[in-house]
Amino acid sequence: MPQQRKLEHTALCYVLLALITVAIYLPVVELSFVTFDDTYYLTNNPKVQAGLRWDSVRWAFTRAHAANWHPLTWLSHMLDCQLYGLKPLGHHVTSLLFHTANTLLLFGLLKRLTGAFWRSALVAALFALHPLHVESVAWVAERKDVLSTFFFMLTLLAYARYAEQAGSTEKASDRGQESESNAGTQKTNHVSRITHHVSRPTHHASLFYLLSLFCFALGLMSKPMLVTVPFVMLLLDCWPLRRFQIAGLNTRSSALWRLVGEKAPFFMLSAASCVVTVIAQQKGGALSSFAGVTGVSMESRIINTPI
Repeated sequence: MPQQRKLEHTALCYVLLALITVAIYLPVVELSFVTFDDTYYLTNNPKVQAGLRWDSVRWAFTRAHAANWHPLTWLSHMLDCQLYGLKPLGHHVTSLLFHTANTLLLFGLLKRLTGAFWRSALVAALFALHPLHVESVAWVAERKDVLSTFFFMLTLLAYARYAEQAGSTEKASDRGQESESNAGTQKTNHVSRITHHVSRPTHHASLFYLLSLFCFALGLMSKPMLVTVPFVMLLLDCWPLRRFQIAGLNTRSSALWRLVGEKAPFFMLSAASCVVTVIAQQKGGALSSFAGVTGVSMESRIINTPI
């Protein structure tokens, strides 16, 4: 009965978070497109307006339009144009749905990582209602923000599942090593039972690891802002996953290098995304040297530095 009640409370919290988010942001469906970047992304972009056609999809993956390479963002806009045409209502609804989904994913992620129900719900509510998210939901050209956040949440959820499975595997393996040293003549049979017990979590852990890597790649193709995700994973390893304290790791230093090595594919994707982004920004004229921009003082540059 307590378990049933806990599930009911969780379901109710999901529903309330979704309703609150939709209710607060519902006025965005009455908004129109704006002349700032919406022209690049929609109103003056025939490739996007054509919808999901082969030549448009190829363009999304091979061109760095609007000084960015984010093919998945282009595909989401193409799908919206195919469904709604250039009616702003549908485009705003899609962004609102993504933000609502992100809020629910954040609640589920925090609850899984910490086990703190009410604190997780509070943080998710603050995330949903924070004024900084208004631009991302109300401005169609900022679809890349809510879309990349969606895959960011999925990346961390899959990674949390992987870390749980890997942690249980490592602990079971460590127990097997201790048993091997103490079992004497029964060593072989006991270790074989441990090995059989560990095999399934190892397989599942690998699947969740690959799923996390895949979602991370999709997130980078939505917005390269996610390049810092591998560092976020290391922070989660420290707390609340506490993977530095797993039995079988002799020192914190060895644990750190092991966990950093585990993130190597993520770091490689981040590095590749950084290179592609710099090239796209240079071709789009978004980057320039100090000598290349005249009439702008150092004081003005510092004042206009985004926070």
